[in-house]
Amino acid sequence: MIIAASTDYRAAARRRLPPFLFHYIDGGAYAEQTLRRNVADLEGIALRQRVLRDVADLDLSTELFGERLAFPAALAPVGLSGMYARRGEVQAARAAASRGIPFTLSTVSVCAIEEVAPAIDRPMWFQLYVLRDRGFMRAALERAQAAGCSTLVFTVDMPTPGARYRDAHSGMSGPNAAMRRLWQAATHPRWAWDVGLHGRPHDLGNISAYRGTATGLADYIGWLGANFDPSISWKDLEWIRAFWRGPMVIKGILDPDDARDAVRFGADGIVVSNHGGRQLDGVLSTAHALPAIADAVGGSLKILADSGVRSGLDIVRMLALGADAVLLGRAFVYALAAAGQAGVAHLLDLLQQEMRVAMTLTGARTVAAIGRDTLVAPPR
Repeated sequence: MIIAASTDYRAAARRRLPPFLFHYIDGGAYAEQTLRRNVADLEGIALRQRVLRDVADLDLSTELFGERLAFPAALAPVGLSGMYARRGEVQAARAAASRGIPFTLSTVSVCAIEEVAPAIDRPMWFQLYVLRDRGFMRAALERAQAAGCSTLVFTVDMPTPGARYRDAHSGMSGPNAAMRRLWQAATHPRWAWDVGLHGRPHDLGNISAYRGTATGLADYIGWLGANFDPSISWKDLEWIRAFWRGPMVIKGILDPDDARDAVRFGADGIVVSNHGGRQLDGVLSTAHALPAIADAVGGSLKILADSGVRSGLDIVRMLALGADAVLLGRAFVYALAAAGQAGVAHLLDLLQQEMRVAMTLTGARTVAAIGRDTLVAPPR
C-alpha cells in the first residue's frame, strides 16, 4: 500500500501483524473512551491560520535536558517493541538517532539495555516503572547509567495494570492464548519469518538479565501484575532522584496538583499523559488536561505530552497547548511493524514535513513561537 501520510502506517501495521500484537498496541482500557478522546480532542483543536508572516526560514529544532533535538519529539517507551519487528527496539533506536531525536527504552523491552545502547551514536533515554522489587529497580538504574543513558523517564501512572479487554479477545491473554497466538503467527507468514523465527529470543531482555533466566511473553502479564506497587508515594522516589545522575522525568501526570508535586519533588520534567488511554478509562484526554497543567507549573520544569499524537499537525497542537515536546508511542510502533527501521525513519520525515506545513500556515518560524496565540481559542 502507498504511505503518503503519517497516519497511513496504522493500516499497514494491521495487515502485517498477528491480531494479538496489533490489538495490544492499538487498544485501550475498558470501553476505550479515553483512547478515542485522545485522538478526537486533539484533532478538534483549531489553529489560527496567518498570512504574510515571512516564514521562509523555519527552524524545527529545540533543546531538551541539554540535548539538541532536530524537532520537538522523542520516541516513547513502548513495551514489547521487539515483537513488532526483528529486534525492534534496536531498529527504532537507530531510526530515531538518524533523525536527531531521542529513543526511550522500556523496562519491558525485548532487547536489553546492553543490546540497544551500543547500536546508536547518541545517548538513549531509559524508562522505569514503580516496582515492588527494589533490587530490580536499582540494578536497572545501574545498568542504564553504565550504558550511558542520559535521561530517566519514571512512569507513575501504572500502580496496577488497566483492564484491557481487547487482549482477552485477541489472544494476548485469556483462555488458550498460547495456541491462539501460534495460529495467528502461522497465518501471518511475513511476520512469522521476520520476527517469529529470526527475531529471537522473545523474552523481556532487561528482566531476564536481572533474574538470570528467560522471562517470556507467557510470563509478561503475570510478572507485571505481581510487581507493580500501589503503595508508592513521592517520598519513595527520593532515593531514585538521589541515585540517578541525569535528568529525571515523571511520566503519567494528568492533574495540576500532581504537576505541582513534581516541581516540589525536584523533577526536571513531566510527561502529561493518560498512558494512551490504556489505564483509567473516562479521564481527560491529554489535549484537555495539558493547558491547566502548563499554567500550574509556570515554566518550572519541561513539559512533554503523549496520547493521541498521530501527525506533525498534532505535534504543533500539543506545543500550542503548552508542551515543550511530545513523546511518540503508537505512531512509531505502527511504522516499525509495517517497515522496520526504514518505516520509523520515514514516519519521522513525514512528521517533520507536516510540522513545516503547519508552522508555515500559522506563521510560526520557530518552535518557541508556537504558543496559545497559535490557537483560535483554548479548549473548553
